[in-house]
Order: sequence, then structure tokens, then C-alpha cells
Amino acid sequence: MTNSHVSPLISRTMNIMKLQNFVPAGNCSRINTTSRFGERASWFRPITIMKVAEQSSGLVEDETLAQKKRELYMAVEGINRGIFGMPSAQKIEIENLVKQLESQNPTPDPTLELEKVAGCWRLIYSTISILGSKRTKLGLRDFISLGDFFQTIDEVQSKAVNVIKFSARGLSLLSGELSIEASFKIASTTVKAPFLRVDINYEKSTIIPDQLMNLFRKNYDLLLSIFNPEGWLEITYVDDSMRIGRDDKGNIFVLERSEDDNNP
Repeated sequence: MTNSHVSPLISRTMNIMKLQNFVPAGNCSRINTTSRFGERASWFRPITIMKVAEQSSGLVEDETLAQKKRELYMAVEGINRGIFGMPSAQKIEIENLVKQLESQNPTPDPTLELEKVAGCWRLIYSTISILGSKRTKLGLRDFISLGDFFQTIDEVQSKAVNVIKFSARGLSLLSGELSIEASFKIASTTVKAPFLRVDINYEKSTIIPDQLMNLFRKNYDLLLSIFNPEGWLEITYVDDSMRIGRDDKGNIFVLERSEDDNNP
């Protein structure tokens, strides 16, 4: 049958079928892919839509993570890191937020990204507590104030330095710090895990200036027992600005990255 004998309606139908079968993939964005009935043509597959959906899902996850971090920052505000106690309901709220962040750890294999762990960090929450007679013996009720807690990690040398700031009120304000140096080694290299476990060994500690050491000398062992990091630590969450860890004593630590050049 020649083209001259084909009715105009059949001819148009055949041309449309040819277009659907041979339309170049690179020109999909320039062709109307919707039929007059509102359905997509059979040659059109939503591959790009799936990719956009995946990207949108990632954006939602990032926003969810950012929101949980904001909620955690709000929850720990005004509690002095929790060291001197807090209402049990608030503690439960904080620990629930910590678990939610741990479940969304954006660094699935921290062993391969130690640079994220390295640097200077400031403690914003801990389940370590100094209560009752311990707080009294250390003079941390009225006379001595507990300042910032910093941790500096050198992943190349496998060293960590914890610095706890203090100030004492008297005839003049006395400021100083307890410095604890430790070495560590990775203990979770053989099994891929969503956290990084390190074994920590205490090396030495110092208090400066001497006047502050004199205030703590009688109860120095007690002070050291509270802040000594020896044991193991699991880094259960880490990103560019926040780190969460759990130690062998059941304590939780939440730290934020510090950019202050005056810190150790």
C-alpha cells in the first residue's frame, strides 16, 4: 500500500508512533511528554524524577539532622554541662536526642575519617556528675568555679589533652587549669562499625598555677578520678561541628568544635 492510499488519520497515527519510538533521549526535556489525557507517553520513564526524589530525601535528612542538633543545643542550655545535676526529665530528653543523632551518624566509618575527630573541642554536656560531698571537698560550691572543658586531639601522634579551667574567688581572682595528657589507639579497626572505639591510657597531669594546685592538693586524687579519661571511648557521632561519645563507665559526652586560637 502506497502513502497516497493511506488515509490522513492513519498517516498521522503512524508518525506519532515513530516519534515515540525514536525520540532522542537527550531531547526529553524539550518535548511535551504528556498526552491529551494527562498520561505520560510510554517511552518516557521517570528516571530523572527518581534522582530528584533521592536528592530531596537527602535534603530532608540533612534538615532533620540540623533540627535535632538545634533541639539538643536548646536542651543543654543553662545547665552547666549537667555536671552539678539536673532534673531527671531534662536528662531523659537530652539522652533521647543523643540517641536520635547517633542513629543518623553522617560518618558511618569514622576510622577512615580521623580528620573529623582531630582538633579542639569544647564540652557542652556530660553525664559525669560532681555532687554532694565530692563537690564540697573540691570547693566547687562557692569558692572555686568550674570553667570550660576543652579537649584537643592529635590523630597523627595519637595524643589527647584535656584541659579543665578553674577560677577561685578570694582577695583576687585566681584562674588556672588542670591539664591531663593521654595517648590512645584505635580498637575497632578489624570490624566495620558505625562508631570509632579507642583505648585511652593516662600519661600525666598538671595544675597551674601553683596556688591552684595548693587548693586542690588535699583532694587531688578525687579530682583526677573524676576527669581521668583512661579506659575506652566510643565516638558514636561526629560531623564537622559536633561529636558524641560514650565511655566504658557509661558516661555520655557531647562536644562542639572550638575555633578559639587561645584554647589548647
